[in-house]
Amino acid sequence: MLKHIVLWKLKGEVDGLEKPAVAEKIKAMLEALDGKVPGLLSIHVGIDVSKSAQSADIVLLSEFPDQAALDSYQVHPLHEACKAFIGKAASERRVIDFEV
Repeated sequence: MLKHIVLWKLKGEVDGLEKPAVAEKIKAMLEALDGKVPGLLSIHVGIDVSKSAQSADIVLLSEFPDQAALDSYQVHPLHEACKAFIGKAASERRVIDFEV
């Protein structure tokens, strides 16, 4: 089992949307991948409530059976569409993949 965790800090405004609306849009886009991307076993998206200087704005927690499934997810057209918007919205990205 492979866990894929991504944290983003968001810019202030994207496509006329303020940061809270951007976070909600990203959450909805990523959660919509559930059941549509082969090999994606689970996906959870959270929006930060602490609002501390050290916290990220949004987190993705996802699980895959193996590296091949994660690699496939990375280039899946539905995921690519999410990446396009998130790329415009994020000022910083951190990722960790680990086996359990």
